[in-house]
Amino acid sequence: MRIELDDVSRPEVVALVEYHLRSMHEISPPDSVFALDLSGLKHPDVTFWTLWDGKELLGMGGLKQFDAEHGEIKSMRTAPTALRRGVARAMLDHIVREGRARGYRRLSLETGSNAPFAPAWALYERAGFVPCPPFGSYTDINFSRYFTIEL
Repeated sequence: MRIELDDVSRPEVVALVEYHLRSMHEISPPDSVFALDLSGLKHPDVTFWTLWDGKELLGMGGLKQFDAEHGEIKSMRTAPTALRRGVARAMLDHIVREGRARGYRRLSLETGSNAPFAPAWALYERAGFVPCPPFGSYTDINFSRYFTIEL
């Protein structure tokens, strides 16, 4: 597996981003979907990576900078054909290493609170993330769950 800095232009990457957005809208209330679309992933404050096995896209993840000490994990997704292969953990570990390399003191993330998000909670908790209150501009407390890790 290899992780690449990505500009969100390859068709298979666009398809995974669109799949991710559709999925989030299917399992979340409309006002509680904070996943970034293609333009959001191209924003200068966001660094976006994809994970590959040869020519097969396995997953994706992003890191949004809030300030010099705080970043947010965005758009973590494993391709449906790559589940249970360690893709999410590999991407999460990469993003945490990048946060440390940038000198961030903290990484945070927002995710959903219903059953389809349970594997994500387990992944983040195993990696040392702990629940936290909403951060940045987030205010949703009815559906969203928030996690953070001190680096």
